[in-house]
Amino acid sequence: MAAVLDTQVSLDALAQRPAPALPENFVYDIAKRATDVVLGTLLLILTAPLMLIAALLVKITSRGPVVFRQTRAGRGELPFTMYKFRTMRVGAEDDRTFLGHRNEKDGPVFKISDDPRLTPLGRLLRRSSIDELPQLFNVLAGHMSLVGPRPLWMPESLKIQGPERIRLAVKPGLTCLWQISGRSDLSFAQWMSLDQYYVQHRSLLLDALIMIQTLPVVLSGQGAY
Repeated sequence: MAAVLDTQVSLDALAQRPAPALPENFVYDIAKRATDVVLGTLLLILTAPLMLIAALLVKITSRGPVVFRQTRAGRGELPFTMYKFRTMRVGAEDDRTFLGHRNEKDGPVFKISDDPRLTPLGRLLRRSSIDELPQLFNVLAGHMSLVGPRPLWMPESLKIQGPERIRLAVKPGLTCLWQISGRSDLSFAQWMSLDQYYVQHRSLLLDALIMIQTLPVVLSGQGAY
């Protein structure tokens, strides 16, 4: 079992750990940003009724805020606040210390398939990936892209070493190769390999193929917990 994560990792370490740089591709970057804004706005409009229902259900079924905020590692490992619908009880982050022995993942990540911290509604939101919809606001704000490596919790990201850090050279995404290839059913090494492949072969065509495959995977609930 992986050891429990140290939640006290200092953000000062960021200055000592420069993220890998990639050759500039202004045409791709501009086209990708335009795609994020146009499709992100459309998705936000289309999912607004679903998000409203989810927000109301979170509010009336458990105590605590509707939206969960957490500091994640963005491009260049710069921290940003990522949004999700709250799926756990209040104080769940503090329980990592007591649940460390139940961690089912290798590497620096923390995952439990039958997490006791989840609320009944939270399990449904996780399974359907509805909890991720507020990240459309992160996409429109420019912190994230529709497609890119999933953003890790900052203490987890700071523990990544070597070639795997290339994932930090691009914006994190709402969906990615990991998302459509098994998600939490994959090992950490498989996850990082998929991220490395994406960064090294990124293109608008690859982004389109990933987005097309995301919906059926989300509907199946594969690897979502």
